[in-house]
Amino acid sequence: MTYQPTLEHARARDAADPLRTFRQQFALPQDLAGKPALFLCGHSLGLMPLAARRLVTEELDDWARLAVLGHEHARRPWIPYHDNLTPGLAHLTGAGPHEVIAMNSLTVNLHLMLASFFRPAGRRRKILIESGAFSSDRHAVSSQLAWHGLDPEQDLIELAAPAGGDAIPEELIEACLAREGGEIALLLWPGVQFRTGQAFDLERIARAGRQAGCIVGFDLAHSIGNMPLALHEHGADFAVWCSYKYLNAGPGAIGGCFVHERHLAGHAHLMGWWGHEEATRFRMEPQFRPATGIAAWQISNPPILAAAPLLASLTLFQEAHIARLRAKSIELTGFLEFLIERLGPDASFITPRAIAARGCQISIRISGSQGRGRRVFERLGERGVVCDWRDPDVIRVAPVPLYNTFEEVFAFSEHLAQTLREVQ
Repeated sequence: MTYQPTLEHARARDAADPLRTFRQQFALPQDLAGKPALFLCGHSLGLMPLAARRLVTEELDDWARLAVLGHEHARRPWIPYHDNLTPGLAHLTGAGPHEVIAMNSLTVNLHLMLASFFRPAGRRRKILIESGAFSSDRHAVSSQLAWHGLDPEQDLIELAAPAGGDAIPEELIEACLAREGGEIALLLWPGVQFRTGQAFDLERIARAGRQAGCIVGFDLAHSIGNMPLALHEHGADFAVWCSYKYLNAGPGAIGGCFVHERHLAGHAHLMGWWGHEEATRFRMEPQFRPATGIAAWQISNPPILAAAPLLASLTLFQEAHIARLRAKSIELTGFLEFLIERLGPDASFITPRAIAARGCQISIRISGSQGRGRRVFERLGERGVVCDWRDPDVIRVAPVPLYNTFEEVFAFSEHLAQTLREVQ
């Protein structure tokens, strides 16, 4: 007999979920009519941890009460505020606390890392990225090439998926590096591809890049808080990320960086006063004495009001633990995969089916007449479903294990099935 999932089955799975109480620690959104929304868009902007309001208010209160003295006497002093974020970031990235730091925003950090690590010389002057990379990454590497007097049309290699496919297999990356590695100075690759949801084997890519003599950097915007990471062990040279997606730190939140410890002593980088050693920073001397570890890459003091929500979220991640969240994520996406398969050819995965090759995000291609996918997406929005759209035919959804449920995954599949029947 064919198994038919039911709402009761989904609710039973939620009742047995050991992480179910974390949902209660987030603000759950409503639609424009004031009804609860079906939110599956944490890959774009995560929900607000309820504790974020308290932490931001405490910083505002300390500012009002202490003014400039808050730098040293706030309940969480502002000068070393970024240190509060380090344990959580180290946990999520699989790095040492001296290798990670919260600062700036993703593309600013990417430029800072490229300024340190992209050093074209002789034949080795190209940058390898994925075809269809997130636009800000492509803008950053193109401008860095031009900054060095190079031509992005000639010196930017964009590796595409095989014809007729959406995923880029790791062996294709390895083959490119084996073929052209002598001319590639730097490889920049995503942990998870933003459009397809494909998760990559970062250890394998880092190994291939380093064997080819390349600097290896990762954009982890869609990976951190989504997939377990082991940056130190895997040997990447650097990584960057934002904190407003799976890290739930709010719109435009503070970003972060990783630099492997082999580069921390004496590696060239742009200098700013917050990268100066803390003990002598306020002497304002002309010579630069770098702080220990990745802290030397800091340019400016941390934005306290933007960092406080990240602290709220990282506390939840440490309580939940990324390994347990990953286990639940696998179950949620597996349930969604089963439900989508029942809908037939109108809706199909472009995210890889292999568990290791996907995280929370599932990208669904809507087939049919031109424009049908967009109409389906808009009708889902009218039903209170919050997901997002990528031209020409892809709907992205992400059941996030910190706050999404099996019941919500079931409800989404029912909404999608009904919408596909309505929209031809």
